[in-house]
Amino acid sequence: MTSLIACVAGEPSGDLLGAELIAGLKNHATFAQSQFFGIGGPRMLEQGFISSWPMDALSVRGYVEVLGNLRQILNIRRQLIAKVKQERPDVYIGVDAPDFNHAIEKKCRKMGIPTIHYISPSIWAWRGYRIFGIKKAVDHMLCIFPFEPRIYHEVGMQATYVGHPLANKIPLKPNPLEAKKQLYAKNLMQYGEIAEDEVLVAVLPGSRASEIQYIAKGFFDAMCIMHKTHGKKIRFLTPVATSALRAPLEALKQFALEKSPDIQIELITENSSLILESSDTVLIASGTATLEAALWKKPMVISYTVPWLTAEIMKRQGYLPYIGLPNILCQNFVVPELLQEEATPELLAKGTLEWLDHPSQVAELVEIFDELHQVLRQPTGELAAQAIADTIAKYPH
Repeated sequence: MTSLIACVAGEPSGDLLGAELIAGLKNHATFAQSQFFGIGGPRMLEQGFISSWPMDALSVRGYVEVLGNLRQILNIRRQLIAKVKQERPDVYIGVDAPDFNHAIEKKCRKMGIPTIHYISPSIWAWRGYRIFGIKKAVDHMLCIFPFEPRIYHEVGMQATYVGHPLANKIPLKPNPLEAKKQLYAKNLMQYGEIAEDEVLVAVLPGSRASEIQYIAKGFFDAMCIMHKTHGKKIRFLTPVATSALRAPLEALKQFALEKSPDIQIELITENSSLILESSDTVLIASGTATLEAALWKKPMVISYTVPWLTAEIMKRQGYLPYIGLPNILCQNFVVPELLQEEATPELLAKGTLEWLDHPSQVAELVEIFDELHQVLRQPTGELAAQAIADTIAKYPH
């Protein structure tokens, strides 16, 4: 059966989820010959996806930041709705980016096109009232965390726990030594081999321009402090999520070199998985990457900084005491979070390096993350494909 599937992802993490979903659908007999179009990134394109607009235009987070890009975002949304109306896909799949996708999903339902949303917005963390708007937009919610379907069932919505695709992609037992060899061969030959006693610190300040603007400087200042205060040689590894982020990150690296001429900061195009698997400890911006770090069983410090107004709005609507996915899933502060005014370079540096001095705590954390990995490891592609097929079947043809 050949299906036409519209799909929209709005940022690098969504691109990864979308690519895994498309790969899973292709392995399902119902969707083996399907065609996919909409908005996606490089990983989705590798799966044969046709993206009609640049994904980067949607990669904006926060109330204040969105305002500066609102006209472009609304224009893309209008054009996409027109294309969906013309092409009449068998299903519309919104991958994350709920503020963008839900408006389109509502239009699709009015056109008689079934809608799937993957993944659930964090209504369990803040703005829980959104579930009533979601119910108007989405026929079936694909959930990546085990506690989420019950929330939707309680309001009469269809929802399926499909596990997290990263849990299937990442091995249960990481191999840091092999990862270091691969990382060196792929990215670090120009910088010299990784010494046996060298400490690798992964630093991930985010995958959006707004995150680099508000978070990255503090992270780079923290690198300088770690370089000066730690007894052993440190090599800092920072993945560059998109080409547009290289210039601002290069500027911050040069600024760090002016303060600490012998500091080693390597900006590496993508390869975040290799960087995380190789690392001894991690400084990371809150987001999907924190779950990836947990699945690689890495000790970390989670941080986030947004404009004051955005922070105040989020504070007033917050439900949970934590924002990092590892802490949310474990229902405990298993790793530290340093947010807003607490995200000083000094505290970021101290928290990141402290893990190196407490191997017993790291061992306990690895056990916690191993249990989490087992729970999230499900046949995601198969479960998602079946839920999508069932949803399409319910619609009149």
